[in-house]
Amino acid sequence: MTPLTPRLVASMTVSAVALATLLAGCASSTDTTSATQAAASQTGTEETHYPLTITNCGVSVTIAAEPQRVVTVKSSTAEMMLALGVQSKIVGAAYLDGPLPDSLADRTVPALTSPLSDKVPGQESVLALEPDLIYAGWESNVSAKGIGDRAELAKLGIATYVPPPACQGENQPDPLTFDDVFASIREAGQIFNAAAAADSLVSAERAALAKVVKDGRDLRALWWSSGTDTPFVGGAIGAPELIMEAAGLQNIVTEKASWASFAWENVAAADPDVIVLVDSTWNSAEKKKAYLASNPVTKELSAVKEGRYIVVPFAATEAGVRTVDATVSIADQLGALSVDSPDATPADGQE
Repeated sequence: MTPLTPRLVASMTVSAVALATLLAGCASSTDTTSATQAAASQTGTEETHYPLTITNCGVSVTIAAEPQRVVTVKSSTAEMMLALGVQSKIVGAAYLDGPLPDSLADRTVPALTSPLSDKVPGQESVLALEPDLIYAGWESNVSAKGIGDRAELAKLGIATYVPPPACQGENQPDPLTFDDVFASIREAGQIFNAAAAADSLVSAERAALAKVVKDGRDLRALWWSSGTDTPFVGGAIGAPELIMEAAGLQNIVTEKASWASFAWENVAAADPDVIVLVDSTWNSAEKKKAYLASNPVTKELSAVKEGRYIVVPFAATEAGVRTVDATVSIADQLGALSVDSPDATPADGQE
């Protein structure tokens, strides 16, 4: 996967700053959480009192004691635990989207180097690990079509938790905000009795976000995640929209969804100034570039002919500890792009 090296961060990635902040003992914040998360919010060094009951994606979840045996599904949840310093609790991991960022690589554990499955793991393999918590990146991971129904797992003494930004339906953030992302970090900190680490991480991410210089050229962009015949793209209310807006890009997709299918003919009609390419092992940014250059519908796009691409790792595209890092990187790459426009100014400062 192509490494990203932003120039707009002082000398550390967000996660590295968070670690330094934690070691310095800074653990305070005045962030507020959403209504569904307010009851679960803690700050400072306060320890979590169990049993802990929270409402998660509309489901009442009781965590009887501090989790000790956790199975993570998706990179977003595993990386959250690493960033909070509770990686020793991970006994199994699955559906990892890519390699760890350099800032977290030295915290890896055997469960991450030898995952249960490349996709959603089977229930039998998960139950064999005797987990007390399944930390799932998507709601569908803990359903009858995934590891198992949440209520049925609860009867077995296994709590389930999904990051609130990944909730669906009426519980989906609309639109997702950075406050939502930071609140989810704090709630994870409470679940794992790591409130101080969560506070430090949020403080560091806020500081890094404040340094982002927002591009002022009103450039329009497509966020292409996957798919070829019909691309799967970033919609108007999820992490791609949040990141692009913060960097100064206008999303050509207006559908009220985190992700959406969007025909190439619609892309051609919009002719975006920039294309954000999600880089993954199964559909790399280089393969995407080759496809765009050979597809009769897209090869004449101005962004394709001029090579105006921005690359982001797949694992950084779902809301979590890497959302701010992705914003910083995209803003950095955007600032280096030359786009013909008579009134263009590279940046107008963070709003």
